[in-house]
Amino acid sequence: MTMSELAQITVIGAGLAGAEAALSAASQGVRVRLYEMRPHKMTPAHRTGQFAELVCSTSLGGEGEMQSKGMLQAEMRSVGAGIVGSADHSRVPAGNALAVDREAFSAEVTRRVRECPLIEVVEEELTAVPDGICVIASGPLTSDALAQDLMRLTGSERLSFYDAAAPVIDAASIDLDTAWRAGRYEQSADYINCPFTKEEYQTFIAALEQARSHTPHDWEKLEFFEGCMPIEEIARRGPDTPRFGPMSPKGLDNPRTGRWPYAVAQLRQEDAEGRMWSLVGFQTGLKWGDQKELVQLIPGLQNAEIVRYGVMHRNTYLNAPEVLNATMQLKADPQKFVAGVLAGTEGYLESSATGWLAGLNAARLAQGKDPVAPPPTTMLGGLVHYLASANPKGFQPMNVNWALVPDPPLPEGKRKWGKREKRPLMFRQGMSDWQDWAGEIGLTISPHVLAQPREAETTAPAN
Repeated sequence: MTMSELAQITVIGAGLAGAEAALSAASQGVRVRLYEMRPHKMTPAHRTGQFAELVCSTSLGGEGEMQSKGMLQAEMRSVGAGIVGSADHSRVPAGNALAVDREAFSAEVTRRVRECPLIEVVEEELTAVPDGICVIASGPLTSDALAQDLMRLTGSERLSFYDAAAPVIDAASIDLDTAWRAGRYEQSADYINCPFTKEEYQTFIAALEQARSHTPHDWEKLEFFEGCMPIEEIARRGPDTPRFGPMSPKGLDNPRTGRWPYAVAQLRQEDAEGRMWSLVGFQTGLKWGDQKELVQLIPGLQNAEIVRYGVMHRNTYLNAPEVLNATMQLKADPQKFVAGVLAGTEGYLESSATGWLAGLNAARLAQGKDPVAPPPTTMLGGLVHYLASANPKGFQPMNVNWALVPDPPLPEGKRKWGKREKRPLMFRQGMSDWQDWAGEIGLTISPHVLAQPREAETTAPAN
């Protein structure tokens, strides 16, 4: 078969997701036309025309079988994904984390893309989604014209331009001896309620007033709207303001006292399985260390494990559970795939991994094959199944975490897993299932990355 006879797809954007999508599709023998508007039209965040330019952190997360990002790294390494391969090529010492030299990393990704004979790079801006099979990976700073066309495809109410997220908690770490499930005024018990005494509330507000805020880049000037006002801004209007807003106890009888508490923090279920719960009305731009201290001042969350921290910044993204399948296809047009931040992910690694899956599936569709999704016991599978099935009400982008993956079955007589016991089991089961799935769809696996030695837990910062 000649080059002109090969199937062809389009990829929009050469960031982490788009570059990975292009390399992934090309690895399946499909021609790719990759559009990137830089350097002819720059964004406020980028400085160069290099592909996969890192604009914030230089870390792709902690490594090893105790780390959720370590599991996703292993999945991507095993299939020869370009972003993790480029990160390994340009890595710098960072303890138990995969960190890179910023410029060397982007240069390596750019080299891999430009030297691939099946990828044609077109340096111009696309203002509309083209006909045919296409991966849309234009990122959090998608141009206004392209965003308008995405609204046409998905509906304007399904595209967000501002990321105002509250912390999300691992359900297993919530103390239900203190908190309880109920709805207001005896409505259905869809919420977990954490009750405050007056003294506990005053301690919480005092700590909130002292907490440190994230200072935004010039390109992410924060505009606070009433519908997504951060909890620290609400508290600045007066110490009792949260108690008459998102922390109102009205209609919530504490079953242990028979009375309304002084204040309540409510959690709403984030995923179909109930493994993750978000704090209602607690959008925040506080620094992550301060967020953790504040969350653990909430009665019932004193041992809380935060699986996603709150953020406040400019971020164009789709309401994934309303518009996407786990294959990364748009429900409204199955020839169109979405990847990266635009698909509702947070983090470099997550963006590139969804780009890999979108590129793989775009190539499969071009070759007359059915698109696929990894099993939910794998980290990428857990992420994309979450994107497709999360609660669409107030959906916020997600990064990988252990709550995306089901716990292993408990042995007879064991009441609860410790995380140091269960995470290596989840890692090994997930990698085994990943290998089986990859084999079933004809991917070549590098077996040396399927198992990794148990490593000490790291507190490496996420990106």
